Amino acid sequence: MNQNLSQLAPYLLEFPKIYDERGNLSFIESEKHIPFEIKRSYWIYDVPGGEVRGSHAFKTEHELLVALSGSFDVLIHNGKEEQRYSLSRSYYGLYIPPMHWRTLDNFSTNAVALVLSSTFYDSTNYIRDFEEFLSLS
Repeated sequence: MNQNLSQLAPYLLEFPKIYDERGNLSFIESEKHIPFEIKRSYWIYDVPGGEVRGSHAFKTEHELLVALSGSFDVLIHNGKEEQRYSLSRSYYGLYIPPMHWRTLDNFSTNAVALVLSSTFYDSTNYIRDFEEFLSLS
């Protein structure tokens, strides 16, 4: 696997906040606030209690996860160790580079997870078997 991609690390980003007594506003600009051009966006919602989403890695895709509403946890494995991130504020996002196994769990009621992606959907970009992921990392 490409050494440069496997050496990148996930990290939290804080987005601009415009405070207003009528309600606050935050925003994300492609290649300015995040380190990639946005090609696709999708959101995960209505996750039943105790369910898990994700549980895969991407060969080349970069992603950004944001808890637009509620909260959820993201467990990231880099092939050697894992780290848990808790997302609960809409002005924070978690950047996940390629070749990191990610699992989303611990969804609160009415949680909405926004995912911004650097690629269009391509099923061949997914690694869905953890043992295969470990052998490639």
